[in-house]
Amino acid sequence: MPVIKHNPETMYPKYQSYSHAIEVANGSRLLIISGLNGFLADGKSMPETFEEQGEVIWQHLGTILESANMTYKNIISIRTYLASPEYDEANVQLRKKYLGSHETTLTVVCCQLLDPRWKLEIEAMAAE
Repeated sequence: MPVIKHNPETMYPKYQSYSHAIEVANGSRLLIISGLNGFLADGKSMPETFEEQGEVIWQHLGTILESANMTYKNIISIRTYLASPEYDEANVQLRKKYLGSHETTLTVVCCQLLDPRWKLEIEAMAAE
């Protein structure tokens, strides 16, 4: 994948599954994925727990990536919106499960989400 990671030694250490910046080289394809939530295929129901919603969202990400002939390893940036800081550790574990040692740029925001049932929402960018 034609990307360059930027992690200057003069900055604070990078977090888990994280890079301070990623540069996408000229001639690459860039896939921008809208914020995804835990709705199941019917568009109405969703699991109740954070972990179950997270699994659904990561599976949705995988489906979209596959439709673009990409994989989780093509993800270069993730923005996660958490309904509460209490979900942070479970969020990290889900990210590690799907990304392994793959590093992306990353932002996590705690906020009130549009639907009170949502525990998280994830948007991403992938490149190749």
